[in-house]
Amino acid sequence: MIFFLEQLLNGLQYGAMLFMLASGLTLIFGIMGVINLTHGSFYMVGAYGAAVVTAATGSVVLGAVAALAGAALYGTAVEIAVVRRLYGRDHLYQVLATFGLILFSNEAMALLAGRQPRFLEIPPLLSGSVHLLPGLDYPVIRLAFIAVGAAVAIGLWLLVNHTRLGMLIRAGADDREMVDALGVDIRRLYTIVFALGAVLCGIAGVMAAPLLAVEIGMGERILIAGFVVIVVGGVGSVRGALAGALLIGLVDGLGRAYLPQIIQSLLPPSIADTLAAGLVSASIYVIMALVLLVRPLGLFPVRS
Repeated sequence: MIFFLEQLLNGLQYGAMLFMLASGLTLIFGIMGVINLTHGSFYMVGAYGAAVVTAATGSVVLGAVAALAGAALYGTAVEIAVVRRLYGRDHLYQVLATFGLILFSNEAMALLAGRQPRFLEIPPLLSGSVHLLPGLDYPVIRLAFIAVGAAVAIGLWLLVNHTRLGMLIRAGADDREMVDALGVDIRRLYTIVFALGAVLCGIAGVMAAPLLAVEIGMGERILIAGFVVIVVGGVGSVRGALAGALLIGLVDGLGRAYLPQIIQSLLPPSIADTLAAGLVSASIYVIMALVLLVRPLGLFPVRS
């Protein structure tokens, strides 16, 4: 039981990080109609910003601020220089352009920070464990990331549903031409949405930096999981991004813990190890396929 609860918390922590990535991705993809493969690069910029600035200054707070500022500035630059020219174009142009930006981002980061992986030590405030139950001591930093994910989810819900900016975002998603005709600067609105998505990626990068190696190309690996989340949750739905992220996070966490044990109890070790590794990697795609069979538009599709 203790092992199950620990893996459940691990899944929630991974789901919180996926939500940061997927919520920004679903805003850009669902509201602006742009397939942005560069989204993972904002995550990489956030992670590098946190690792490099924290190592240089010794301040975790400055590292986090630099990560979010760097992701926001880079996202704004990408939107103004490239993505703005892709609105209303065929998705093939968007894929090709943003794929090229992935290559550019990786090489630019390699020139700025080098190709050696960087590691960020866990801040003293977030080090250690918390005694949750008899036999269950859980790392403070993972609990903090779950709390950050919950706070961001509440903040996004309030922003989209209870602010003027959120009203404009929803209106722009439904009828861009009408919003533009009413005098709203739709280009500036889209730049704000794009920068917001980049900031959310930056938060995910800050969350990942103390737990993973910060390295070139780290954004592409998690980007695929991000797309799975928004397909499962429903394209353009922040609520769907949250539900999809939690579902995928829990499936991944529990699958890595239990699938190898189940398969090893049924098959010889020579077959079980290889099969278990493959099934663990494929588990989130199986969940995506099952959800799409039942609800082709995702768990919480957007209703215009």
